[in-house]
Amino acid sequence: MTSSETVPTPPAIPSAPAHEAASSQGAFARFQASRYRWRLLLLSAVMVALSLLGFWVNVRDPQIGAPLRAGLDFRGGTSIQLELACHDPGPCDASERLQLPVVRSLLADLPLEPAGDRQPAPTPASFNLQLLDNGEGVLLRSTALTIAQAQAIEERLTTAESIALLQRERTQVDTIGPALGAQLLNAALRALAAAFLGVAGYIAIRFSPVNAVLALGALVHDVVIVAGLFAWLGQLLDVEVGSLFAVALLTLAGYSVNDTVVVFDRIRETDRLQPYLDITARIDRSVAASLVRSLNTSITTELPVLALALFSGGELRWFAVALAFGIGVGTYSSLFVAPLWLGLLKKDPVRKPAVDVTGSTSSFP
Repeated sequence: MTSSETVPTPPAIPSAPAHEAASSQGAFARFQASRYRWRLLLLSAVMVALSLLGFWVNVRDPQIGAPLRAGLDFRGGTSIQLELACHDPGPCDASERLQLPVVRSLLADLPLEPAGDRQPAPTPASFNLQLLDNGEGVLLRSTALTIAQAQAIEERLTTAESIALLQRERTQVDTIGPALGAQLLNAALRALAAAFLGVAGYIAIRFSPVNAVLALGALVHDVVIVAGLFAWLGQLLDVEVGSLFAVALLTLAGYSVNDTVVVFDRIRETDRLQPYLDITARIDRSVAASLVRSLNTSITTELPVLALALFSGGELRWFAVALAFGIGVGTYSSLFVAPLWLGLLKKDPVRKPAVDVTGSTSSFP
């Protein structure tokens, strides 16, 4: 090759049209969350208000006396679980399955010996009964029972002729003392507080104190709404919360923070690339850019959790319900609560792109 020869320039690859680039975000590319700001925030406020109402109703209920119906793990007591003989291998016929009114009637006149002179025996009316596996088992919860009291309950149910035969050898009896239950409750509360403080510190360092306050508020928002759902479930369906519920709340805290950090990071990137837009426009574009990704992640996460909620039983089912509901609430707060409050609290002037006043143009050889 001589100096007079030139190397041919490869043809330029045409850039994608603007509408094709926008279509990569799907139908939500032009979604403007700020147009529905007050509706979205009002929905959030209604859910929080209903949750607080549920707490108040439970506190006023003499049988609960707390915002949530505490389970055996937190308040202490005894649980007795029995299964029908036909449960293994199963399934049982419809005529063999247990019915709550029948089980209650069997225990209604059961005499229990007191544990001591100062500790009266619990009354059968105070027992919390729950059917398991569509009536193929029963779970009884009570205040702490002595061995003799638990054996009397087991004897009454396993020898009754009005219900199908129960497997005595598979009876499960668990007892947790009140002191241990209080320790477990305090440990769960400390774990939640540590998670909240860790989240606030991390976001304050990575973003700003305003972002940290909003992320912490969104986290409290999610926990209150999920707990509010279980307040109403405890009032209407006698659902109790235990250590698995605390695990669900901690899991949701991490999931919600992950979504919030992704949206905040997108807002910061938009601040850098499009500083001439006002804060509302930058947040709208950031939320629209994050919407499809967050929804896809939430839906794919919900599928196995919903399967667990549908096909499991007992406390594991309510653990899955807490996760499924919390994932939806966490996605909502990450997209439509924390960013919209950021737009209300963080104001900045409109900055226009720089203009070359000299009118000169750059030339390239």
